[in-house]
Amino acid sequence: MTMMTAPAALVPSNKNALALGLGFTGNLGNLDAYISAVNRLPMLTPEDEKRLGRNLKENNDLGAAQELVLSHLRLVVSIARGYLGYGLPHADLIQEGNIGLMKAVKRFDADQGVRLVSYAMHWIKAEIHEYILKNWRLVKVATTKAQRKLFFNLRSHKTGLDAMSPAQIDNLAKLLDVKREEVIEMETRLSGRDIALESPTDDEDDKFAPIAYLSSEQSEPTRVLEAEQVTRLHSEGLETALGKLDARSRRIVEARWLANDDGSGATLHTLAAEFGVSAERIRQIEAAALKKMKGALAAYM
Repeated sequence: MTMMTAPAALVPSNKNALALGLGFTGNLGNLDAYISAVNRLPMLTPEDEKRLGRNLKENNDLGAAQELVLSHLRLVVSIARGYLGYGLPHADLIQEGNIGLMKAVKRFDADQGVRLVSYAMHWIKAEIHEYILKNWRLVKVATTKAQRKLFFNLRSHKTGLDAMSPAQIDNLAKLLDVKREEVIEMETRLSGRDIALESPTDDEDDKFAPIAYLSSEQSEPTRVLEAEQVTRLHSEGLETALGKLDARSRRIVEARWLANDDGSGATLHTLAAEFGVSAERIRQIEAAALKKMKGALAAYM
Protein backbone atom coordinates (compact mmCIF):
# COMPACT_ATOMS: atom_id res chain seq x y z
CA MET A 1 0.00 0.00 0.00
CA THR A 2 1.30 3.46 -0.84
CA MET A 3 0.63 5.77 2.11
CA MET A 4 -1.22 8.82 0.83
CA THR A 5 -1.32 12.27 2.39
CA ALA A 6 -3.41 11.45 5.43
CA PRO A 7 -6.23 13.96 4.83
CA ALA A 8 -6.66 12.73 1.27
CA ALA A 9 -6.61 9.10 2.27
CA LEU A 10 -8.83 9.23 5.34
CA VAL A 11 -11.13 12.24 5.01
CA PRO A 12 -12.82 14.14 2.16
CA SER A 13 -10.53 16.62 0.41
CA ASN A 14 -12.67 19.61 1.41
CA LYS A 15 -11.83 18.98 5.07
CA ASN A 16 -8.03 19.09 4.80
CA ALA A 17 -7.84 21.95 7.22
CA LEU A 18 -9.37 19.82 9.96
CA ALA A 19 -6.81 17.06 9.48
CA LEU A 20 -3.95 19.51 9.41
CA GLY A 21 -5.26 21.11 12.57
CA LEU A 22 -5.26 17.72 14.27
CA GLY A 23 -1.60 17.14 13.55
CA PHE A 24 -1.12 15.92 9.96
CA THR A 25 1.43 17.89 7.97
CA GLY A 26 2.97 17.06 4.61
CA ASN A 27 2.93 13.81 2.68
CA LEU A 28 3.09 10.76 4.94
CA GLY A 29 4.70 8.44 2.42
CA ASN A 30 6.64 6.66 5.17
CA LEU A 31 4.80 4.21 7.43
CA ASP A 32 6.78 5.22 10.50
CA ALA A 33 5.90 8.87 9.85
CA TYR A 34 2.23 7.93 9.52
CA ILE A 35 2.24 6.00 12.80
CA SER A 36 4.04 8.83 14.56
CA ALA A 37 1.47 11.30 13.24
CA VAL A 38 -1.59 9.33 14.32
CA ASN A 39 -0.11 8.81 17.77
CA ARG A 40 0.11 12.60 18.16
CA LEU A 41 -3.57 13.11 17.38
CA PRO A 42 -5.55 14.19 20.46
CA MET A 43 -7.92 11.68 22.06
CA LEU A 44 -11.53 12.62 22.67
CA THR A 45 -13.12 12.90 26.06
CA PRO A 46 -16.30 10.85 26.66
CA GLU A 47 -18.32 14.06 26.46
CA ASP A 48 -16.77 15.12 23.15
CA GLU A 49 -17.24 11.64 21.73
CA LYS A 50 -20.92 11.60 22.68
CA ARG A 51 -21.44 15.09 21.26
CA LEU A 52 -19.79 14.21 17.96
CA GLY A 53 -21.64 10.89 17.75
CA ARG A 54 -25.02 12.56 18.21
CA ASN A 55 -24.14 15.28 15.71
CA LEU A 56 -23.22 12.64 13.13
CA LYS A 57 -26.34 10.58 13.72
CA GLU A 58 -28.81 13.47 13.82
CA ASN A 59 -27.27 15.88 11.32
CA ASN A 60 -25.07 13.62 9.20
CA ASP A 61 -22.17 15.94 10.04
CA LEU A 62 -19.09 14.67 8.15
CA GLY A 63 -16.85 16.91 10.22
CA ALA A 64 -17.93 15.01 13.33
CA ALA A 65 -17.27 11.72 11.56
CA GLN A 66 -13.79 12.88 10.62
CA GLU A 67 -12.90 13.79 14.19
CA LEU A 68 -14.15 10.43 15.44
CA VAL A 69 -12.13 8.56 12.82
CA LEU A 70 -8.92 10.55 13.26
CA SER A 71 -8.95 10.27 17.04
CA HIS A 72 -9.10 6.47 16.80
CA LEU A 73 -6.47 5.86 14.11
CA ARG A 74 -3.98 4.88 16.82
CA LEU A 75 -6.34 2.06 17.79
CA VAL A 76 -6.15 0.66 14.25
CA VAL A 77 -2.35 0.79 14.30
CA SER A 78 -2.29 -1.06 17.62
CA ILE A 79 -4.68 -3.79 16.48
CA ALA A 80 -2.98 -4.22 13.09
CA ARG A 81 0.38 -4.74 14.83
CA GLY A 82 -1.03 -7.88 16.44
CA TYR A 83 -1.46 -9.50 13.00
CA LEU A 84 2.07 -9.02 11.69
CA GLY A 85 2.78 -12.72 12.24
CA TYR A 86 0.84 -13.61 9.10
CA GLY A 87 3.55 -12.12 6.90
CA LEU A 88 1.37 -9.43 5.31
CA PRO A 89 2.45 -5.76 5.00
CA HIS A 90 1.75 -3.68 8.11
CA ALA A 91 0.57 -0.79 5.96
CA ASP A 92 -2.03 -2.97 4.25
CA LEU A 93 -3.30 -4.27 7.59
CA ILE A 94 -3.66 -0.68 8.82
CA GLN A 95 -5.49 0.35 5.67
CA GLU A 96 -8.00 -2.49 6.02
CA GLY A 97 -8.41 -1.67 9.70
CA ASN A 98 -9.13 1.96 8.79
CA ILE A 99 -11.98 0.78 6.59
CA GLY A 100 -13.41 -1.13 9.54
CA LEU A 101 -13.06 1.96 11.74
CA MET A 102 -15.00 4.07 9.22
CA LYS A 103 -17.79 1.47 9.13
CA ALA A 104 -17.90 1.51 12.94
CA VAL A 105 -18.14 5.30 13.08
CA LYS A 106 -20.96 5.26 10.54
CA ARG A 107 -22.98 2.85 12.73
CA PHE A 108 -21.95 4.24 16.12
CA ASP A 109 -24.76 5.23 18.49
CA ALA A 110 -23.44 7.40 21.31
CA ASP A 111 -26.64 6.95 23.35
CA GLN A 112 -26.02 3.22 23.82
CA GLY A 113 -23.55 3.92 26.61
CA VAL A 114 -20.63 2.20 24.86
CA ARG A 115 -17.38 3.97 24.02
CA LEU A 116 -16.41 4.02 20.35
CA VAL A 117 -13.09 2.31 21.13
CA SER A 118 -14.94 -0.81 22.34
CA TYR A 119 -17.47 -0.75 19.52
CA ALA A 120 -14.90 -0.16 16.78
CA MET A 121 -12.62 -3.05 17.77
CA HIS A 122 -15.05 -5.60 16.30
CA TRP A 123 -15.29 -3.80 12.97
CA ILE A 124 -11.54 -3.20 12.72
CA LYS A 125 -10.70 -6.85 13.43
CA ALA A 126 -13.42 -8.07 11.05
CA GLU A 127 -11.92 -6.13 8.12
CA ILE A 128 -8.38 -7.25 8.96
CA HIS A 129 -9.52 -10.88 9.29
CA GLU A 130 -11.21 -10.75 5.90
CA TYR A 131 -8.09 -9.29 4.31
CA ILE A 132 -5.83 -11.94 5.85
CA LEU A 133 -8.10 -14.80 4.76
CA LYS A 134 -8.13 -13.50 1.18
CA ASN A 135 -4.43 -12.77 0.89
CA TRP A 136 -2.53 -15.08 3.23
CA ARG A 137 -2.59 -17.91 0.70
CA LEU A 138 -3.44 -18.20 -2.99
CA VAL A 139 -5.82 -21.00 -2.00
CA LYS A 140 -8.43 -20.20 0.63
CA VAL A 141 -7.75 -21.93 3.94
CA ALA A 142 -10.93 -20.96 5.78
CA THR A 143 -14.42 -20.53 4.39
CA THR A 144 -16.88 -21.62 7.10
CA LYS A 145 -17.46 -19.83 10.40
CA ALA A 146 -15.83 -22.67 12.34
CA GLN A 147 -12.77 -22.64 10.07
CA ARG A 148 -12.36 -18.88 10.45
CA LYS A 149 -12.51 -19.22 14.22
CA LEU A 150 -9.88 -21.96 14.08
CA PHE A 151 -7.63 -20.02 11.73
CA PHE A 152 -7.16 -17.10 14.11
CA ASN A 153 -6.98 -19.18 17.31
CA LEU A 154 -4.84 -22.12 16.27
CA ARG A 155 -1.62 -20.14 15.88
CA SER A 156 -1.87 -18.64 19.36
CA HIS A 157 -2.50 -22.04 20.98
CA LYS A 158 0.36 -23.86 19.29
CA THR A 159 3.71 -24.02 21.06
CA GLY A 160 6.59 -24.07 18.59
CA LEU A 161 6.57 -25.65 15.17
CA ASP A 162 5.77 -29.20 16.28
CA ALA A 163 2.39 -30.74 15.56
CA MET A 164 -0.22 -30.48 18.30
CA SER A 165 -0.59 -33.45 20.62
CA PRO A 166 -3.92 -35.33 20.85
CA ALA A 167 -4.55 -33.71 24.24
CA GLN A 168 -3.93 -30.20 22.83
CA ILE A 169 -6.24 -30.93 19.91
CA ASP A 170 -9.02 -32.11 22.25
CA ASN A 171 -8.62 -29.09 24.54
CA LEU A 172 -8.72 -26.61 21.66
CA ALA A 173 -11.74 -28.33 20.09
CA LYS A 174 -13.57 -28.10 23.42
CA LEU A 175 -12.52 -24.47 23.97
CA LEU A 176 -13.70 -23.34 20.52
CA ASP A 177 -16.69 -25.70 20.40
CA VAL A 178 -15.63 -27.39 17.16
CA LYS A 179 -14.94 -30.98 16.17
CA ARG A 180 -11.44 -32.33 16.81
CA GLU A 181 -11.32 -33.41 13.13
CA GLU A 182 -11.71 -29.75 12.14
CA VAL A 183 -8.78 -28.78 14.38
CA ILE A 184 -6.61 -31.46 12.76
CA GLU A 185 -7.61 -30.35 9.25
CA MET A 186 -6.91 -26.67 9.93
CA GLU A 187 -3.52 -27.47 11.49
CA THR A 188 -2.64 -29.41 8.34
CA ARG A 189 -3.68 -26.48 6.15
CA LEU A 190 -1.66 -23.99 8.18
CA SER A 191 1.45 -26.15 8.15
CA GLY A 192 1.40 -26.44 4.37
CA ARG A 193 2.59 -23.85 1.89
CA ASP A 194 1.80 -22.67 -1.62
CA ILE A 195 3.77 -24.39 -4.39
CA ALA A 196 4.15 -23.02 -7.90
CA LEU A 197 2.89 -25.45 -10.52
CA GLU A 198 5.58 -24.36 -12.97
CA SER A 199 9.25 -23.72 -12.42
CA PRO A 200 10.18 -20.00 -12.31
CA THR A 201 13.03 -20.69 -14.72
CA ASP A 202 13.31 -22.39 -18.10
CA ASP A 203 16.11 -24.76 -17.19
CA GLU A 204 16.33 -28.38 -16.09
CA ASP A 205 14.27 -27.61 -12.96
CA ASP A 206 11.14 -27.79 -15.12
CA LYS A 207 11.16 -31.58 -15.00
CA PHE A 208 10.87 -31.47 -11.20
CA ALA A 209 8.06 -28.88 -11.05
CA PRO A 210 4.58 -30.20 -10.11
CA ILE A 211 3.28 -29.45 -13.60
CA ALA A 212 5.62 -32.17 -14.92
CA TYR A 213 4.00 -34.97 -12.97
CA LEU A 214 0.51 -33.56 -12.38
CA SER A 215 -0.20 -33.39 -16.12
CA SER A 216 -0.06 -37.18 -16.61
CA GLU A 217 -2.36 -38.35 -19.37
CA GLN A 218 -3.38 -41.23 -17.14
CA SER A 219 -5.19 -38.74 -14.90
CA GLU A 220 -7.10 -37.16 -17.78
CA PRO A 221 -10.87 -37.75 -17.17
CA THR A 222 -11.52 -39.64 -20.42
CA ARG A 223 -8.53 -41.89 -19.79
CA VAL A 224 -9.79 -42.64 -16.29
CA LEU A 225 -13.23 -43.56 -17.63
CA GLU A 226 -11.68 -45.76 -20.30
CA ALA A 227 -9.55 -47.55 -17.72
CA GLU A 228 -12.59 -48.15 -15.51
CA GLN A 229 -14.54 -49.52 -18.47
CA VAL A 230 -11.71 -51.88 -19.43
CA THR A 231 -11.42 -53.11 -15.85
CA ARG A 232 -15.15 -53.77 -15.68
CA LEU A 233 -15.02 -55.54 -19.06
CA HIS A 234 -12.15 -57.77 -17.95
CA SER A 235 -13.76 -58.78 -14.68
CA GLU A 236 -17.55 -58.66 -14.62
CA GLY A 237 -18.11 -58.66 -18.40
CA LEU A 238 -15.78 -61.56 -19.18
CA GLU A 239 -17.19 -63.74 -16.42
CA THR A 240 -20.74 -63.07 -17.62
CA ALA A 241 -19.82 -63.92 -21.24
CA LEU A 242 -18.11 -67.17 -20.24
CA GLY A 243 -21.16 -68.08 -18.22
CA LYS A 244 -23.22 -68.11 -21.43
CA LEU A 245 -21.16 -71.00 -22.88
CA ASP A 246 -21.56 -74.74 -22.42
CA ALA A 247 -18.79 -76.61 -20.64
CA ARG A 248 -16.95 -77.73 -23.81
CA SER A 249 -17.05 -74.32 -25.46
CA ARG A 250 -15.85 -72.61 -22.27
CA ARG A 251 -12.99 -75.09 -21.93
CA ILE A 252 -11.89 -74.43 -25.50
CA VAL A 253 -12.01 -70.63 -25.14
CA GLU A 254 -10.18 -70.65 -21.80
CA ALA A 255 -7.52 -73.05 -23.10
CA ARG A 256 -7.02 -71.07 -26.30
CA TRP A 257 -7.15 -67.48 -24.96
CA LEU A 258 -7.07 -67.31 -21.16
CA ALA A 259 -4.60 -69.99 -20.08
CA ASN A 260 -1.47 -67.79 -20.43
CA ASP A 261 -1.03 -64.03 -20.16
CA ASP A 262 1.20 -63.97 -23.25
CA GLY A 263 -1.57 -65.35 -25.46
CA SER A 264 0.21 -68.65 -26.16
CA GLY A 265 -2.77 -70.91 -25.55
CA ALA A 266 -3.41 -74.54 -26.53
CA THR A 267 -3.33 -75.45 -30.21
CA LEU A 268 -6.33 -76.69 -32.18
CA HIS A 269 -4.71 -80.13 -32.54
CA THR A 270 -4.11 -80.45 -28.78
CA LEU A 271 -7.77 -79.73 -28.04
CA ALA A 272 -8.88 -81.99 -30.91
CA ALA A 273 -7.04 -84.87 -29.29
CA GLU A 274 -8.59 -84.00 -25.89
CA PHE A 275 -12.17 -84.05 -27.16
CA GLY A 276 -11.69 -86.73 -29.84
CA VAL A 277 -12.75 -84.54 -32.75
CA SER A 278 -10.98 -82.91 -35.68
CA ALA A 279 -9.03 -79.66 -35.43
CA GLU A 280 -11.52 -78.08 -37.83
CA ARG A 281 -14.37 -78.95 -35.46
CA ILE A 282 -12.52 -77.29 -32.58
CA ARG A 283 -12.09 -74.16 -34.75
CA GLN A 284 -15.85 -74.09 -35.49
CA ILE A 285 -16.77 -74.47 -31.81
CA GLU A 286 -14.30 -71.72 -30.91
CA ALA A 287 -15.70 -69.34 -33.55
CA ALA A 288 -19.28 -69.94 -32.39
CA ALA A 289 -18.31 -69.44 -28.74
CA LEU A 290 -16.47 -66.17 -29.44
CA LYS A 291 -19.45 -64.86 -31.41
CA LYS A 292 -21.78 -65.68 -28.52
CA MET A 293 -19.42 -64.01 -26.03
CA LYS A 294 -19.22 -60.91 -28.21
CA GLY A 295 -22.99 -60.54 -28.00
CA ALA A 296 -22.88 -60.90 -24.19
CA LEU A 297 -20.07 -58.33 -23.88
CA ALA A 298 -21.96 -55.72 -25.92
CA ALA A 299 -23.72 -54.54 -22.73
CA TYR A 300 -20.33 -53.62 -21.22
CA MET A 301 -18.90 -51.72 -24.18
